[in-house]
Amino acid sequence: MTTLSPLKMLPLLIPAAFLITAGVLWLPGHPQVLDNAYTAAFKTGFIGILLEALPFVLLGALLSSLLRVFVPDEMISRWIPRRPVPAILFGCLLGILFPVCECGMIPLVRRLMHKGMPLYVAIVFILSGPILNPVVYGATLTAFRAHPELAYARMGLAFLVAAVIGFVVYATVRKSPLRLSISREGGEIHERSTRGGKLVAVFVHTSEEFFEMGKYLIIGCLLTSGIQTFMDQGSLAAIGGKPLGSYLFMMGLAYVLSLCSTSDAFVASTFLHTFPSGSLLAFMVLGPMLDFKNSLMLLSLFKTKFAFYLFFLIFSAVFISSVLASLWL
Repeated sequence: MTTLSPLKMLPLLIPAAFLITAGVLWLPGHPQVLDNAYTAAFKTGFIGILLEALPFVLLGALLSSLLRVFVPDEMISRWIPRRPVPAILFGCLLGILFPVCECGMIPLVRRLMHKGMPLYVAIVFILSGPILNPVVYGATLTAFRAHPELAYARMGLAFLVAAVIGFVVYATVRKSPLRLSISREGGEIHERSTRGGKLVAVFVHTSEEFFEMGKYLIIGCLLTSGIQTFMDQGSLAAIGGKPLGSYLFMMGLAYVLSLCSTSDAFVASTFLHTFPSGSLLAFMVLGPMLDFKNSLMLLSLFKTKFAFYLFFLIFSAVFISSVLASLWL
């Protein structure tokens, strides 16, 4: 078993500090949190968000499983252009062709990099793949029925951020930042498919990925319902009224909740009337690119120095682009 260095433990401390601070600031001011009205509102909000998001999570897990079982890694590697600009655009568009949730993105990219995918293309695919796919687009459009421009802006912002970071990595990183680890996932899938057939492998992997994503969805729904129910609406409105505070709060929330990209739009829609549109975009773009569980996965794939360099690029690019997008929205 490997031990975590102090730098690797940092992503573990950020969500804990965020939740403790929120509890200290707001919960002592609400001694009646266990009243029936609060309990009913909490249950209604939790069930509403969960039921809206579950079909998209299940569909995303099924499509990811079909890709994993039926599409060989070599096929994707052969399609990658040699020149950087077409390669980066190709990496952005891979998510449209292969809808993989961020939960399954790191194992897939690890296999592709061992088969020859360039680093900068892999980074673009990691960042854009969980957002730029038909399932996430449909979920976002469903969550924001009255504001479809947010769905369009989310797709455009994800494409722009991923492409910009891909160009920066291509221009600044010369040595391979990969850790010396080899995934055994492909062998496990092959063993399953030979034992029970590819159809059995699809259903097995779908169930595993659905329950893996489902636990994060439930935690996210619980925390969001708690914030909406027990936190004073005046406090939420005060945070939403401060430009810097609203962006930092929603980006911090996206990191802590670690929601699947097929369900985070439903959580973001509950803040539609208290937070500016730009901060909601920051929430929906940052979360699939960088959250609590994804940070640990990236630290297991890349060396610590490069991983934190990537974290900085993601946070900066999402913050700046979402602020600029708010001027259009």
